Amino acid sequence: MPPRPPAPYPATRRVEQVDVLHGVPVADPYRWLEDAASDEVKTWAGAEDAFARARLSALPGRDALAARLKELFYVESVGTPRHVGGRWFYPRRDAGKEKSAVYWREGKAGTERVLLDPNTWSADGSASLGVWNVSYDGKRVAYTVKGNNSDEATLYVMDVATGKKSDVDVIEGAKYAWPSWTPSGDGFYYTWLPPAGSVPVAERSGYAEVRFHKLGTDPAKDRLVRERTGDPRSFVNAGVGKDGRWLVATVEHGWTRSDVYFQDLRSHAPAWRPLVVGQDARYDVSVDRDQFLVWTNEGAPKYRVFRVDPTHPERDRWTEIVPERADATLEAVSVVGHRLSLSYLKDVVSQIEVRELDGKLVRNVELPGLGSASVLSGETDDDLAYYSFQSFTHPTEIFETSVSGGATSTFYQLKVPVDPSAYVVEQLFATSKDGTRVPFFVVRSKGLVPSGATPTILYGYGGFQSAQAPFFSSSIYPWLERGGIWAVANLRGGSEYGEEWHRHGMLHEKQHVFDDYVAVAEELVKRGYTRPAKLAAMGGSNGGLLVGAALTQRPDLFKVVLCGVPLLDMVRYHLFGSGKTWIEEYGSPDDAADFAALYAYSPYHRVTYGAAYPATLVLSADSDDRVDPMHARKFAAELQWASTGGPVLLRIEKHSGHGGADLVKASVEKVADEYAFALEQMKD
Repeated sequence: MPPRPPAPYPATRRVEQVDVLHGVPVADPYRWLEDAASDEVKTWAGAEDAFARARLSALPGRDALAARLKELFYVESVGTPRHVGGRWFYPRRDAGKEKSAVYWREGKAGTERVLLDPNTWSADGSASLGVWNVSYDGKRVAYTVKGNNSDEATLYVMDVATGKKSDVDVIEGAKYAWPSWTPSGDGFYYTWLPPAGSVPVAERSGYAEVRFHKLGTDPAKDRLVRERTGDPRSFVNAGVGKDGRWLVATVEHGWTRSDVYFQDLRSHAPAWRPLVVGQDARYDVSVDRDQFLVWTNEGAPKYRVFRVDPTHPERDRWTEIVPERADATLEAVSVVGHRLSLSYLKDVVSQIEVRELDGKLVRNVELPGLGSASVLSGETDDDLAYYSFQSFTHPTEIFETSVSGGATSTFYQLKVPVDPSAYVVEQLFATSKDGTRVPFFVVRSKGLVPSGATPTILYGYGGFQSAQAPFFSSSIYPWLERGGIWAVANLRGGSEYGEEWHRHGMLHEKQHVFDDYVAVAEELVKRGYTRPAKLAAMGGSNGGLLVGAALTQRPDLFKVVLCGVPLLDMVRYHLFGSGKTWIEEYGSPDDAADFAALYAYSPYHRVTYGAAYPATLVLSADSDDRVDPMHARKFAAELQWASTGGPVLLRIEKHSGHGGADLVKASVEKVADEYAFALEQMKD
C-alpha cells in the first residue's frame, strides 16, 4: 500500500484488522474508532471537530448565511392543538426562544398558561421535551424529558391546573414510552425498557414490555401487561380506546409486518386474543366505541380499511369499508367525530377525505394547493378537528374544522420573512437503471434559465416507508436566494407508491434506492439545470447511507456530499445503537445472502485508495443513541486517508442526539456550515 496522501488532517491511526465473514476477508482499519469511551477516540474526535469548525468558520459568506438563517429561524411557530376536557393544549416556540414549549387554555378563549417549557430546564439547553400526552379529562399530562436530545428518556406526570410535578410518578426507561391514558385518568399504559447499561445495547429493544402505571404508586411495582418479545428486531406498544373497554397491543416487526392482539378490559379476567398474527403485512387499529377500524396493506399494497367487530374478530368476518385505490396510496387514517379521515398520496401530493364509518364518502377536504396535508386530528367523539397543510412555497398552515359540517377556518399560519411567490415548484421524473419511473421535485427561482451552472442540492432518503412529500422549510431559502436549486428525490424504499415501492428499496433490493438517486442527479444534469461541478448530495440517517453510497459509487457525479448522522458500516451496523431494529429493513450481516447484499454497497468498505472523491462534510452528534457515531468517525477517517479529491471534514454537534441539539442556534450554525461549505467547493 502506498503512503497516505499528504493532508492537513489530524493524525489518525490505521490498523491491520481483517475479519473473514462468510468466507470473505473484510478489512476494518478503523475498528478502534468504535469505542466512544476510549480517551484516544475522545481526543481524536475533538481534534477532528476543531479542525472542521476552524475551516468552516473561515469560509467566505458563512456569517452572512448565519445572519439570514437567524432571521428565518427565530420566528414564532405553533403546532396542532389538542382539545380535551374543555381545555386546549398546543406547542409553540416564541420568536427568539430556542425550544418549543407547551401551552394551555381553559376554554378556547381562556388565558394562556405555560404547561411545559424546556427552555427553563437546563442552563445549557441540553434537556429536551420528548413526547407528551394529556389525559382525556385534561387534568394531567404525562411527558418525557431527554438529555442531549437523545432517544433515552424519563417520564414524568404533571397536574395541569397547578403545574405541580409528581415526585412519585417518575419512570426511567421511557425511550419508547407513549403513555396511553385510561378514560378516568387514574393511570396509563406505556412501553418500558430496562435501564441503559443493564442489558447489551444491541439487544435492548427486545426487552421492551408494556406496563400499566397507576398514579401515585411506585413505578417499580407497575403491573406487567404484555411481556417482552426477546427479539431486538421488534417493537411492542399498547393503547386503550377512549371508552376504556378495548386495549390493543401491536408488535411491529420492522417496517413491514405487525401482529395485533387485544383485551376486553370489562371482562372479569381480561386476556389477550389475537386479531391478526403471522401475516406479511402491516395493521394499524383505531377504536371507536365497540368497533375496530383496521388500516392495512394486506392484499393491498396501497392500503385499505376494514371494520371489525371485536366480539367476532375472525378474519372471514372483517368488512372492507375503504377499498384500495389504484391511483393513490392511503398514507394515514384517523377516527375523529365518529368519522374516518383518510390521507392519500397521489404522485406524492396529498388528498384528504372524510368518510362515514361504513366507508361512505362524506366529502373531499379542499386544500390550498398541491402539497402535503395531515389527516384530521382530534378525539373520536369530538366534532372539532384540526389538520395542517404545507408545500415548498406554502408555509405551514393549520386549519380548524367541523367534522360533521365541514366549516373550516385557519387556526394558525407560519409567517416567515420570505416571498415564496418568487419561486416555482416543478415535479419531474427520471428513469432509473431498471426502467422505473422516479419522481422528484425542483424548487427554483421563476426567472432561472437552465445553463448547467446552477448550484444544486439534491436531497434524498429512500427507506423505512418515509415519503418525501412537499414540505415547507425556511432553511432552503438562503440557498434559493443565492441562485441555487433545491431538489428532492422520491426514491424507492419510501411509501410514495405503496408497499411495493417500499419493498423494492429494502433488503436485497436496496441498490435500487441508490440507482434511483443517481438517475435523478443525471436527469438534473441532462435537463441543463446543473452539472456535476455544481451538484451536492444531501441526506441524513438512512439518507446519510444514501449519499455515502452515491459518493462511493458515482464520485464523478457530485462535487459535494453533505452526510448527516449516517449509517455507513453496513457490516457491523447491527451491533450498535438501535441497529438490530433495522434488520427487517436492511438484512442481517450474520446471514450469508444478506451479508453479500450489504457488503456490496456498504460505503465504508467501498472507499478506494487514491480515488478523487467529492468534498465531504460528515455531520455527527456526540449523544446519538440511535445511529451510533462510530459510522461517521470510521468513514471520515477512511475518506481522509484515501481521497485525492476535495476536503473531508467531520463536524460533531455537542449535546446532540440523532435529531440534532433541539436548539435554534445550533440549527443556524449547522445549516450555515453546510451551505458555506457547498458554495465554496462549487465556486468557479
